[in-house]
Amino acid sequence: MEIRRVGVVGCGLMGAGIAEVAARAGFDVIVREVDSDAVRRGRSRVERSLGRAVDREKLSSEARDDALGRLSFTDDLSTLADRDLVIEAIVEDLGAKVALFEALDGVCGDHTIFATNTSSLTVTEMAARTARPGRVVGLHFFNPVPVMRLVEVVRTLATDADVLESVVSFGAALDKEPIVAPDRSGFVVNLLLVPFMLDAIRQVERGVASVVDIDRAMVGGCGHPMGPFALCDLVGNDTTLRIAEIMFDEYREARYAPPPLLKRMVALGRFGRKTGQGFYDYSGDTPVAIDLGSG
Repeated sequence: MEIRRVGVVGCGLMGAGIAEVAARAGFDVIVREVDSDAVRRGRSRVERSLGRAVDREKLSSEARDDALGRLSFTDDLSTLADRDLVIEAIVEDLGAKVALFEALDGVCGDHTIFATNTSSLTVTEMAARTARPGRVVGLHFFNPVPVMRLVEVVRTLATDADVLESVVSFGAALDKEPIVAPDRSGFVVNLLLVPFMLDAIRQVERGVASVVDIDRAMVGGCGHPMGPFALCDLVGNDTTLRIAEIMFDEYREARYAPPPLLKRMVALGRFGRKTGQGFYDYSGDTPVAIDLGSG
């Protein structure tokens, strides 16, 4: 089937980015949030992002206006009834995602494909709780969505072949590079990336090198765009911890176990850029590494 009408549930950082790229690619997009305040914040987030793209000459003002014309926002789940594809981008909690898909089952037509933007939870558990397990996939975008080219399309044991084909084609239509991943915690990217980030933290715990020097080593020596600690702060240390816990629960391998230092930082609320402090302090013009011995 050809996907023309798209629904996005959740308009935080990821949901807003998904809605933006879908509208820019010519799809009719409805974005649903929980209440009018969240709708207002979500709309503003998308408008600001499109405005920045115009300011940077990545997008014409006409293309911005066209994209905004293809976007609508609502707090009413029933408006998603006619969607060909609904992508959830809500909190990374299995219970919340299952509850949403159960509600969507009662709203959407039988043809609608459900996709989850989860980065670590099992798609199969969500699919099994719906009345349409063959029409449920993972569709994992990366932050920032308008910039990052990759999207992981996650197939479960139950996913219909034509559904997978339709969603891969949809990803390509967004000017993304879709790859098909198995429904195993972490898929492809996080399966490899998270142990790398956790091991960097362990090396600091062991006194091998400082946060700054490890970041410099991976940028200067391996050509990474940023070091593992800057990346942890960008992703969110709380998010990294949650993903590590989910992956360790599935695989029971030491490389996925969250290091004590990461747990302590999350307990202190040092989530990274979004809280102003993580492995670095972001209160000034330039990030400054925090003395981890002080707390």
